[in-house]
Amino acid sequence: MLLLNKALFFVLVLTGVFTRSFSQQKATNTYRNPVIAGDFADPSVIRVGDTYYAVGTSSEWGPAYPIYTSPDLINWTYVGPVFQSLPTWTMGSYWAPELFHRNGTFYVYYTARRKADKRSYIGVASTRDLRKGFTDHGLLLEWTSEAIDAYVIEDQGKLFITWKAYGLDKGKDIELLGAELSPDGLKVTGKAFHLLTAERNTWEAGGAEGQAIFRRGRYFYMLYSGNACCGTGCNYQVGLARAETLQGPWEKFAGNPVLVGDEAWKCPGHGTVVTTPDNRYFYLHHAYNGTDFTFTGRQGVLSELVWDAKTAWPVFRYGNTTPAQAESPTKTAPLTSRDLVIDFEKPPVEMPWVWDVSQPKPSFTVEKGVLHLQNTATGPTGSFLGMVLKKGRYTFSARVLPKSDAMQSVTLYGDASHALGLGVGRETLELWQIKDGVRQVLKSQPLPATTGPVQLQIQSYGGPYFDFYWTIDNGKPERFTTSPVEGAFLPRWDRAPRIGLSVSGEGRGAVQAVALRYD
Repeated sequence: MLLLNKALFFVLVLTGVFTRSFSQQKATNTYRNPVIAGDFADPSVIRVGDTYYAVGTSSEWGPAYPIYTSPDLINWTYVGPVFQSLPTWTMGSYWAPELFHRNGTFYVYYTARRKADKRSYIGVASTRDLRKGFTDHGLLLEWTSEAIDAYVIEDQGKLFITWKAYGLDKGKDIELLGAELSPDGLKVTGKAFHLLTAERNTWEAGGAEGQAIFRRGRYFYMLYSGNACCGTGCNYQVGLARAETLQGPWEKFAGNPVLVGDEAWKCPGHGTVVTTPDNRYFYLHHAYNGTDFTFTGRQGVLSELVWDAKTAWPVFRYGNTTPAQAESPTKTAPLTSRDLVIDFEKPPVEMPWVWDVSQPKPSFTVEKGVLHLQNTATGPTGSFLGMVLKKGRYTFSARVLPKSDAMQSVTLYGDASHALGLGVGRETLELWQIKDGVRQVLKSQPLPATTGPVQLQIQSYGGPYFDFYWTIDNGKPERFTTSPVEGAFLPRWDRAPRIGLSVSGEGRGAVQAVALRYD
């Protein structure tokens, strides 16, 4: 993974301890969703021995494709990204990575947008050690106008790749297709064959994608997703199909869709199925929190499948919606979550920073107790270094040293044309927004004389409204505006905003941060 000057890399432990009794005789450990908090769409999960690994979409954020590991499917630790450097053939849209493990080698089959024509196709990378990142083998599959959502499965010693096709081809129905791969998994060698077609005038009218295929007994089973995946107008749902051979014919379940949204978890879908050592089946997928919604993105949630012995079809154990709380996969309980507190004068803490891949990669170091983030961008947002939002209600603060040649800000960042922040120059405090690429100062005021750091703070209460605070000399934070500031313009379709630090201005100044806090 990208070491980021070997200074930072924060390990997040998710969720809290929850137990309840399912009967008077037996107490059972439970977990609460999400199991991987924050924007972690299209998760792929595998088990190697007793260890689970998951990887998810990073969209327009670098580094590409975050990887997590877990001993129990509910306590996840961030490992690093798939790629230390972005694949040279790509330019963004880092979607739907699929993990696969065979003979000691890990593979990731990923979707990305090609620089040459801005179309999304499928690439492949491999490694023997997930913690050291992957070696990219380049473009694997292009198909008409778009090929996305790879899923790889082994059948009778042969490897097969499946994918979504015709999503951008006018006049054609969306299909799920498959083809044989070479024994090393790095080339498509077989002729494409048909799996499913998205049916019009049904719940699949918006398409079919995100297929996850697994075998049990005489059947291959497929969970697949349909309709609109993302944004405030989403209506994503999950269907089920089965076949006696991978090439079909595939029979769709009469009771589709089998997983739908509710007030707690909206628009569930696109995940993969993994079995535990004691043969329980779990679907790690994404869904929007009903309260936080698009401002925290599509989060990693866990739903269990059980089997109907009479029909040989699986059903979701807790009904057709994502459970808020459920029986844990193992006897272990979720660990208590931790707030993030970094004092750069203390021993370095590793931190999973993210940044906008459309902009120059941020340049930063930690020296003598100070984080230095250099302004290397030319746009109005400047250079941004941030983190994934794990919840809708939070406080983020930073203590920075004012500089005359830079505006240093705590920032909510949607993309290079949409951001909101509170910044400090040598003599000025400034609340600003960038909307559709236009920078506007919402309020400014003189900064009192000080030789020490200025604390800048963003307070979110969930949803699109934010308060901003500041203080000097370790005083009590003072509210900068009389009413909350609206940031509804920030979410951008398939990704949620990030929170962090930015530095902007005409010169090449830098953020000089001495401490950060996120709780």
